[in-house]
Amino acid sequence: MKRLIGIALLSLFAVSFHWTRADAHFGMIIPSDEMVMKSDRSNVTLQLKFWHPFEGQGMELLKPAKFGVVANGVKIDLLNTLNSQKIKGHTTWQTSYRVKRPGLYVFYMEPQPYWEPAEDSYIIHFTKTVVAAYGMDEGWDEPVGLKSEIVPLARPFGLYAGNVFQGLVMFEGKPRPNVEVEVEYFNVDGRYSAPTDYMVTQTIKADSNGVFTYAAPKPGWWGFAALSGDNRQIKGKDVEIGAVLWVHFHEMK
Repeated sequence: MKRLIGIALLSLFAVSFHWTRADAHFGMIIPSDEMVMKSDRSNVTLQLKFWHPFEGQGMELLKPAKFGVVANGVKIDLLNTLNSQKIKGHTTWQTSYRVKRPGLYVFYMEPQPYWEPAEDSYIIHFTKTVVAAYGMDEGWDEPVGLKSEIVPLARPFGLYAGNVFQGLVMFEGKPRPNVEVEVEYFNVDGRYSAPTDYMVTQTIKADSNGVFTYAAPKPGWWGFAALSGDNRQIKGKDVEIGAVLWVHFHEMK
């Protein structure tokens, strides 16, 4: 009997352990280039995913409810430019955008609600990233107007690994104090491994003004996801709102 109880407890632990590892999922918009210069190609390829970025595990991303770009203050709908593609058996989306003139290009996505059985709730990650072009760098601290978003307080491009990055978490146009922010590295080719599962996702908290601070230890893409509950339900279930920002850090050579 003791042996059976032990096996049952181990099984329960394994299920709980699996659920814990499934918690850190990120909406993703990853451009082929976040700083377009005169010598670069003007076409930027953008890949949209719903993913576990460090572990390389995918989830289905239905065609987003909204996808677009704010180009020099003008909002442009790009939803119909998306093409679906399968990566590791999961649906992702891709498009190409031609950067024609100097300025800032803020790409954003509002996904369809994602049902997560492990959390008994729906997930909506409002995701964005910033592309700078041809030397212009004004307006990077302007909100897009998403239900929830991270407004950069440090310029979100032209960063070195080790630089301190700060962001302001906004919810319905107001700062969101004391919210948890998950941070994860996009481990593109699986080069890195975490010494423990605690190290896959870093967790920090915004302060009473909604500001968080993080120093990225490695070059590459880093995702910041500020998580909070919504004041509504879908089909009687709670909704987790995520404000996600992707920022690239470079190695100093």
